[in-house]
Amino acid sequence: MPKKEETPKLVLERVYIIPLRRETLKVPPFKKANKAVKTIRAFISRHMKSDNVVIGKYLNLAVWNHGAKNPPHKVKVNAAKDDKGKVFVELVGAPKEEPKAEEKKKVVKKEEKKAEEKPEEKLEKQVEEIKEEKAEEAKKIEQEEIKELKKEHPKVHAPKAPQKPKMQETHPTAPRSV
Repeated sequence: MPKKEETPKLVLERVYIIPLRRETLKVPPFKKANKAVKTIRAFISRHMKSDNVVIGKYLNLAVWNHGAKNPPHKVKVNAAKDDKGKVFVELVGAPKEEPKAEEKKKVVKKEEKKAEEKPEEKLEKQVEEIKEEKAEEAKKIEQEEIKELKKEHPKVHAPKAPQKPKMQETHPTAPRSV
């Protein structure tokens, strides 16, 4: 039997205001948001005494909200540590996500479906198949007729008109004398 997954128990939960400006000033502008995420991870691992840090969806969106060059200068976060040492960090006021319960789908057997079919339905299916076959035959006949017409009347392009020779006008370099 597979083991039941136990939900980890919260051991410690704290609220921190993480300063990001001091660290993001040390890197070029296009790397500021990346540095902010690394700073959050380092700050939480230092203060919660665990290297296993998970940054939440809403905190990540808040850091990247104004682009890679303009992260916020401070972030207020909730940090929750479970009994296994995993720290989950999320923005203060962010909605908590609950795991979704899996729904089991009903499996319908083919035998049951076949037993449900009535003789009327079988006749309707046969009529539809015959109609489809006739439609396919009609398409084949039309395609053959089109091929024959193309053979009888090949495409003939009109000949191009010959180009006129270009005339070049000469402009005098000096004014005319009268």
